[in-house]
Amino acid sequence: MAGHSKWAGIKHKKAANDAKRGKIFSKLAKLITVAARDGGGDVGQNPYLKLMVDKAKSANMPNDNIDRAIKKGTGELASAVISELVYEGYAPFQVALVVDILTDNKNRTASELRRLFDKKGGTLANPGAVSWMFETKGVIEIPVDAISEEDLMELVLEAGAEDMKYEEEHLQVLTEPTSFTAVRQAIVAAGLEPSYAEVTRIPSTTISIDNEKNASKVLNFIAEVEDHDDVHKVSSNLDLPPEILAIFEN
Repeated sequence: MAGHSKWAGIKHKKAANDAKRGKIFSKLAKLITVAARDGGGDVGQNPYLKLMVDKAKSANMPNDNIDRAIKKGTGELASAVISELVYEGYAPFQVALVVDILTDNKNRTASELRRLFDKKGGTLANPGAVSWMFETKGVIEIPVDAISEEDLMELVLEAGAEDMKYEEEHLQVLTEPTSFTAVRQAIVAAGLEPSYAEVTRIPSTTISIDNEKNASKVLNFIAEVEDHDDVHKVSSNLDLPPEILAIFEN
């Protein structure tokens, strides 16, 4: 689990930058469309769609955009077929990456990502080459001053959480992916606001980089991959020591 909370702050800042460039709306629209396609367009009956809509609203995505994305997923509006793909590979210094893709053109995406990896010092790998290093879990983080550890433990275990632990300035709740929505809803219903809530890939082993120049190269590489229009999530096994992390958080 090392390195996850450290990434959360960087990822949140990255999301804010994406919003300024307008990219986050198109990425969220794809996620909403796929959620509606796979589970129906009723937010009350489709927990994953509700999660994506909530995320879109927190990013100030206009309601018209959200409604349009849902209707594309249900077939009420014409839409290109969106495929879900997973790419695996390495950033510089052999940092393992798993890249989740939503694309309406597989060949274009494959070509563009291959060029990006080649140009920036990364390496694309065959399926299964690095994904075995990751386990998919729901991760929910609550600020430590929001609730006592004992009270949160009782709340989330009753809702179906797998584990909870103290992680830096957060209480971190772990769930199976199937239990994530129920646990998150229980936390919100208790009046708590998660600082981070995602179903994500957690590395079983990490690579620590304690050199600022090398860390910058890896972070810049990951940022460029995340910036691609068809990429909606990048998971890595990078672990940054506190003194290095502080440089990039400021």
